[in-house]
Amino acid sequence: MTDLLDYADRMWRGEANARAYHSGTLRAEGLHELADGVWMWPAFGNVYAFPTADGLLCYDTGGAQTAAELFAAVRARTDVPLHTAIYSHGHIDHVFGMAAFDAEATSRGRPRPNVVAHRDVEPRFRRYQATLGYNTVINQRQFQSPGFRWPAEYRFPDTTYAESATLRIGDLDVHLRHWRGETDDATVAWFPDRGILCCGDFFIWACPNPGNPQKVQRYALEWARALRWMASLGAELLLPGHGLPVVGADRVRTALTDAADLLTTLHDQTVEAMNAGATLDEVIHGVTAPAELLRKPYLRPSYDEPEFIVRNVWRFYGGWYDGDPASLKPARRGELAGELAALSGGSARLASRARELLAAGEHRLAGHLAQLAVDADDRDADAHAARAEVFTALEKAATSTMAKGVYAWAAAESRAVLAGDDLDAQLRAHTEGRLRWAI
Repeated sequence: MTDLLDYADRMWRGEANARAYHSGTLRAEGLHELADGVWMWPAFGNVYAFPTADGLLCYDTGGAQTAAELFAAVRARTDVPLHTAIYSHGHIDHVFGMAAFDAEATSRGRPRPNVVAHRDVEPRFRRYQATLGYNTVINQRQFQSPGFRWPAEYRFPDTTYAESATLRIGDLDVHLRHWRGETDDATVAWFPDRGILCCGDFFIWACPNPGNPQKVQRYALEWARALRWMASLGAELLLPGHGLPVVGADRVRTALTDAADLLTTLHDQTVEAMNAGATLDEVIHGVTAPAELLRKPYLRPSYDEPEFIVRNVWRFYGGWYDGDPASLKPARRGELAGELAALSGGSARLASRARELLAAGEHRLAGHLAQLAVDADDRDADAHAARAEVFTALEKAATSTMAKGVYAWAAAESRAVLAGDDLDAQLRAHTEGRLRWAI
């Protein structure tokens, strides 16, 4: 079995990458013992298990795709009943592993396990049910997963709390603390007697992700404050929602503080520019992230990226108006594109110029003109060909999952038009063999 702590040490030193973690091979090995009485199941959404005299405690339960594997992995290690499960937050890669444990309890005449979560998990699930179609679309696009359907049924928590709570399970004391960060319903679990901190998605071995362009409001400043509070605890073992453990008080403190520093500088620069009267365009292109932080193995912009975080800080304080009076009540995109096409010589000229800009390395401008060409004439095959070329190049150049998903979706839309095919087929062909699904 892979030595996860050795792997984590090499990751920290920059001597290994996350390929083995994301491939699923570690998950297939079952539960990994990190220390006496601490097990990790390294799925995409990690699960942590703590055996006690009263039964098993789990922090998070993983996603629906791997629920059966989780149950099998736990039962291969122990027959101790699941006593309590804590949801770190309500995202679906963390809350869908309960069904088999519930069924087992019912079949053996025991009460179902107690699911504990922050009180805002329940309204999150209700919102998910109300926006089922929208969440299907945005997650298909973000993760290039055309067959995905957003779930309609959820395992609601049995016990909820507001700001903090303490659980006593067997001889294990667990202190729960609510913070807002990626979500408004997050729970951090601190085991003071063990020096263990389960932080959920506040730390994921990547640039923090309070900037997702397709999801609801996220909370960069509160995220930073949560990280600093966690850094003050003196934890010896940090167990993240995604990625490998961080071992040793110095490393834990450094990782959490560095992530907090990155968020704080992005937040503060954005607010300073807003206070000076800057437009969103000026803020996006004026705020910079410290390069030395982005070079850290645990802060690389592989999922979210600083520019998106800046946009979400703007949205938090400034709403949706971007400072451009023409965008306050805009014309239809197609009407504007048609006017620009008429001025420039038609959609073909816009498509041609998009290709020229792409060849010159002006990816952002190329993206604008390629999109305008299709908006001006959505039946123009050459415009769609240019759009597919440009956004395929933008996808390859992008570093973050979020950007890659949007660009790949746009390219696939145009390839589908050109092929007279459906979008799903184009996306399946494009993503075949890739790691495609995550939340």
